[in-house]
Amino acid sequence: MRLLLLGVRGSLAAPGADHVRYGGNTSCVAVCRDDELAPTLCLDAGTGLRRLSGLLGGRAYSGAILLTHLHWDHVQGIPFFAAGDRSGSQVDVYLPAQDGRSARDLLSQSMSPPAFPITPEGLRGSWRFRGLEPGRHVIAGFLVHAAEVTHKGGRTYGYRVSDGVSSCAYVPDHAPALGCPPEVGDLVRDVDVLLHDAQFLASERALADAYGHATVADAVALAVQARARTLVLTHHAPARVDDDLDALLHGARRLAATSARPSLQVRIACEGETLRVGGLDA
Repeated sequence: MRLLLLGVRGSLAAPGADHVRYGGNTSCVAVCRDDELAPTLCLDAGTGLRRLSGLLGGRAYSGAILLTHLHWDHVQGIPFFAAGDRSGSQVDVYLPAQDGRSARDLLSQSMSPPAFPITPEGLRGSWRFRGLEPGRHVIAGFLVHAAEVTHKGGRTYGYRVSDGVSSCAYVPDHAPALGCPPEVGDLVRDVDVLLHDAQFLASERALADAYGHATVADAVALAVQARARTLVLTHHAPARVDDDLDALLHGARRLAATSARPSLQVRIACEGETLRVGGLDA
């Protein structure tokens, strides 16, 4: 598989000169099979989803979007996704089932007047909205394992995606210090690549707990416990500039080097980067 990192920022998009190297768009990762040119699966739909339209070269998108949850920074790209909002597109949107409500109605809380000019029905092409329960599913030709993770403000999932040979886990909003059930351990165990929330530093523990997020040390500890091959730190705080993220990565690598698994590779998510799962490119 290949992972296209289209948006790696958390909470709020962060444009500007101090966010050039790591990027300012919010959460979105496109997944490709090695033998396919175009992605058929997107993990989250933050502002980074807009980048996928350019990569498709004018073609309509045909595939699925898996939403971890419904906070703005994970859904805001949907109505601005030009490759999906056109005739010929076929898009299946999956989101955590909750409150006995339809997936369409859940999404429309932030995508309907007066909060937004159109409802989900205003998108052109063929769009279907589906509530997803935890467990194992086949979506867009991939094996997908969904598990509920600890986060504030609505049901939130982490996802494990496999092509039957290699695997990645995507857990961008997660507060393991507030509870990490066995299902989450199963989700990340022995994964090739773990993309995990690392929005806060150890010195910001109170903020991390208040917002339901992880510290860098939390992410490293989970990756070590899971025996993940590579940890990719993501969901960067909007105020964290490029130089801050350089220092964050240096500190995370020191933590990994002194852990029970010093062989753990630690990287930091960078918008525009492509990662090959099961053989990461440098």
